[in-house]
Amino acid sequence: MTKKNILLIVAAVVLGAVYAVYFTDWFKPKTVQIFHTSRNLRPRALRGGNGALPNLIFGINQQLKLTEIRVVEADVYQTNQSALPLWHLISDSNSVPVKQFHYGQFIGGMKPAVKGARPQSLETNVDYLLIVQAGPVKGEHPFDLK
Repeated sequence: MTKKNILLIVAAVVLGAVYAVYFTDWFKPKTVQIFHTSRNLRPRALRGGNGALPNLIFGINQQLKLTEIRVVEADVYQTNQSALPLWHLISDSNSVPVKQFHYGQFIGGMKPAVKGARPQSLETNVDYLLIVQAGPVKGEHPFDLK
């Protein structure tokens, strides 16, 4: 092989590596895209005009076997990564694949991180952070109740 051929092969390999790193998802960490919505459990008329109870529903972009779910206050979590969660579920075996779940819901194959712990109630006008993990895949979603 001539020097010209070797130079062309090296240039092609370098361009291929640059393309793979900057224009593909091969080397990027996998993440979960999360969204939420709030629905009313009961109509206003049934509660005597006091409003409705919020029903917080989280959805993810794909059906996953979750290994951990945590909800923490966002301000506290920014300063202390080991902040006490308001709701914390873990899976030590196989969890049921889910695409959506409600705040405080029991999910098959998952249990509270602290035995007997129940989800704490959420307050309005407080910023929260949902942290979801499915094996090596992680995702975070900030939300609040208005």
